[in-house]
Amino acid sequence: MSAYLRDRILPVLTVIAAILVLWHVAVVYLNAPFVRDQAARAGETITLSQLVERTFAQERPVLPAPHQIVAELWDTTVNKAVTSKRSLVYHAWITLSATLAGFAMGTVLGIALAIGIVHSRAMDRSLMPWVIASQTIPILAIAPMIIVVLNSVGISGLMPKALISTYLSFFPIVVGMVKGLRSPEVLLIDLMHTYHASQAQTFWKLRWPASMPYLFTSLKVAIAISLVGAIVGELPTGAVAGLGARLLSGSYYGQTIQIWAALFMAAGLAAVLVSIVGFAHQRVLKRMGVKP
Repeated sequence: MSAYLRDRILPVLTVIAAILVLWHVAVVYLNAPFVRDQAARAGETITLSQLVERTFAQERPVLPAPHQIVAELWDTTVNKAVTSKRSLVYHAWITLSATLAGFAMGTVLGIALAIGIVHSRAMDRSLMPWVIASQTIPILAIAPMIIVVLNSVGISGLMPKALISTYLSFFPIVVGMVKGLRSPEVLLIDLMHTYHASQAQTFWKLRWPASMPYLFTSLKVAIAISLVGAIVGELPTGAVAGLGARLLSGSYYGQTIQIWAALFMAAGLAAVLVSIVGFAHQRVLKRMGVKP
């Protein structure tokens, strides 16, 4: 237990402590000009201790203190009903719905494209460069176009955000699955040919199991980036619900504490989603007989 504490817990706590120290220093440095300006306008002379105290208690700070963000998270998750539009749980659910829908579509599309690329030389040479080129377009540029086009044909709400998530998430899955499906050694593929295995049998008995580690590694990246896509999809629409909407309203009214609380909620949601994919990864590999 002591070795686990020394090797795992202590390094993490050290990094967290260092971040908190730097954060508190930055809070004082960034918020101090406003405090000094207020004191000068009031003809007041403030001491260093008063300066530090006031930088940690501003209503609209440049950089919120950690305790302000924790208080905002507590108020908007515990003290508010989950059906309230002031609840971060409510907004997180709206964003999560689009994230999961986009992730599901991106996974199906990515796997399908990867299978086609691996089994068709024409698709490999013609499609793969376009898949790579698609990711050079900034999502902030293409998101409004997707939303406008879909709105023109009567599609709004969840689907535009889900499609933006799909656009971002399918790429790592395609790349990972292509690598995974091609990972079996040539000797093993020749052995399958020796046994007169069909292409489908080679796929299901050899290529598909070999691709599982690559697939789940790609899924961890894809689920996190799907969340980013859902949030980005909420920004150009002026959405009234979702974590992106909280970021928008916070920026409109200078509520930096609200912005940071929404960012922390998004980060926590991403961590949970990646952990779920990681747990599924372990279960699948364990069922396949792979030792950790």
